[in-house]
Amino acid sequence: MWAALAGAFTNSVFGVLRAYVLIALWQARPGLAGYDLTDAVTYCFVTQALISPMQIFGGGLGLPERIRSGDIALDLVRPASLQLWTLAEDAGRAAYLLMVRGLPPMLAGAAVFGITLPAGAGQWAAFLAGLALAVVVSFGWRYLVALSVCWLADDRGVAVLSLVLCTFLSGMMLPLRIFPGALGDLAAALPWAAMVQVPTDLYLGAAPVLPSLAFQAFWAAVLLGLGALATRAIRHKVVIQGG
Repeated sequence: MWAALAGAFTNSVFGVLRAYVLIALWQARPGLAGYDLTDAVTYCFVTQALISPMQIFGGGLGLPERIRSGDIALDLVRPASLQLWTLAEDAGRAAYLLMVRGLPPMLAGAAVFGITLPAGAGQWAAFLAGLALAVVVSFGWRYLVALSVCWLADDRGVAVLSLVLCTFLSGMMLPLRIFPGALGDLAAALPWAAMVQVPTDLYLGAAPVLPSLAFQAFWAAVLLGLGALATRAIRHKVVIQGG
C-alpha cells in the first residue's frame, strides 16, 4: 500500500511538471492538435492516471519468472486457460492501480489547474468502455512480451523495446495528433494508440465513439488471438533458463 501511495505521489508531481510543459506549448500554439489549453492540461492528467493501469513502462505479469523457474509447466496443465487466468489477474491489478495510483493525479490536476470532466452519462460510458478495452489491449501486448521468454530465455531486450514503443506510440508523452503526416497516421493505427490516446480522447469527447471502440476491440482481438497461438506453442516448447 505504501509503495502504491508513494507511486501516486510521484505520478502527481510528474503530472504537474508535464502540465506546465504542455501549458507553455499550447500558449505558443493555441488549438494545437484540436485541443484547447484546458483540454491539453486534462489530457496530461488523464494520461498520468493511465500509466499504472496500462503498465506503460512494462511488467505487471509474473509469467517471465515462472517460465524461467519452470513453474509455467504447472500452469499449462491446469484446467483453466493460462491466458484467461492471467487476464483476470491483470484486470484486478489494473482496477486497483486505477483507484490507488490513477485517481490522485486527477485530483491533483483538478486542484492545481482545473480539468474538464466528461459531459454527461453517455461520454462517461464511452470512456469506461474505452478504458476496459485499453486494459485488454495492454494485457494482450504484455502477454506476448512475457511469453517471448520461452524462446529468448531473457526478456530484457524485448522489455526495453516494449517500453520505448508504449511510451512514444501510445500518446503517453504527447498526443499522437501532434505527430506529423504519415508518422501520425501510422502511430494512430497501431495498437499502442488504443492504450492511452483513444481512451483519453473518449474522456475528452474528442473522438467518435463507435469507430474508437471498434479500433480498440480490433486490436484486443488480434493480440488475444496471437496470445492464444503463442500459448499453444509453448505447450510444445518451454525453455527453462538453467534447466
